[in-house]
Amino acid sequence: MMTETFLDTWHSAAMTALGLFWTAFWAFGLGYLISSMIQVFVTRKAMQEQMGDAGPRSIAMGAFFGFVSSSCSFAALSGTRALFAKGAGLVPSLAFLLASTNLVVELGIIIAIFLGWQFVVGEYVGGVLLILLMWLVIRLTKGAAPIEEARSQAQESQGDDDGDHGSGQSWREKLASRESWAMVAQRYVMEWMMVWKEVTVGFTVAGIIAAFVPQAFFQWLFIGGDDPNFFELLAQAVVGPVAAFFTFIGSMGNIPLAAVLYGNGVAFAGIMAFIFSDLVVLPVLRVNAQYYGWKMALYILGVFLVVLVATAMILHYAFAAFGLLPSAEQVRTVAEREFFAVDYTFWLNMGFAALSLGFLVWKIARSGWSFSIDAGIIEKGLFVVAMASYAWLIVGLFVAT
Repeated sequence: MMTETFLDTWHSAAMTALGLFWTAFWAFGLGYLISSMIQVFVTRKAMQEQMGDAGPRSIAMGAFFGFVSSSCSFAALSGTRALFAKGAGLVPSLAFLLASTNLVVELGIIIAIFLGWQFVVGEYVGGVLLILLMWLVIRLTKGAAPIEEARSQAQESQGDDDGDHGSGQSWREKLASRESWAMVAQRYVMEWMMVWKEVTVGFTVAGIIAAFVPQAFFQWLFIGGDDPNFFELLAQAVVGPVAAFFTFIGSMGNIPLAAVLYGNGVAFAGIMAFIFSDLVVLPVLRVNAQYYGWKMALYILGVFLVVLVATAMILHYAFAAFGLLPSAEQVRTVAEREFFAVDYTFWLNMGFAALSLGFLVWKIARSGWSFSIDAGIIEKGLFVVAMASYAWLIVGLFVAT
């Protein structure tokens, strides 16, 4: 009987992991497409003119570009790297990153379904607060950020050290150029090649956590009772990133668990910190280190940790002051999700699957099956874990009793 229960849970974990990836695939594709187009069509000079400093207009532009981008953390990281490498300032680039993971429409829809309108308002108001507080913290600590060193590494990591493609062409001429679109296809494929291992492991872990880890663990992890004091709220806001570390695959994947946590007594501040924490976990830190070097990656991590905890606390007390804190009874219980329905996600995924396949074939036809792979010990270890994840998922699909 115990074996049957374990096998059923294993099957549920595999289905959940695949379902979460299915839900997010189109967002990955959209984010990487935008990133690739930025790299090819936007010149360094134009980016420096639009987002080359930390003024209000540049930051607003970065936030707007993020708003119309993707809610996928990995894709947002890639887009941020492309902007920064092209000459955008650090603050506008990070404003793009924060906006693309907190101010997008699809995230608000999922939060409304699972958590209610108060959390939607908290997400969008909090996204703006995150950007403003990030701007303030960086102004106070900018001397600790190796900006030019990080920009140089960002340019190398996206293969942009030989200058802008077609720098003598206007953007209209580039859009009409077959060569430019061939470069978009190549960049798009290489973006996927850079993060496929992290994506595989991340979604697999998310499915395992959702299926195997009991809710009591997360109730124990967060501190405080029905009416937590300031320090208990602060502890919950700090623990939020820790919990997100164990469940990470991005904000959208964490929303159902956030509803479970709120329904079991975690405070509004703890939930908001949990939702905001998709950019302060190990896979994101590692990608940032690949893009900018470890010193800049740790600096960004520190800035984001400070601002997300502060934002969660401000939101909690502001909502309490206006009597807007939702009760646990208002939050919908998390039922088993139907991941594979024929809905808008299905058609978006079909479209981006066709686009991805087309870009892959085009890339291979132009340059062959040549993909640069880091042979370092971390990459080798991650490759082994990714292969084990595939084995876990494949077996898990067929073990239900």
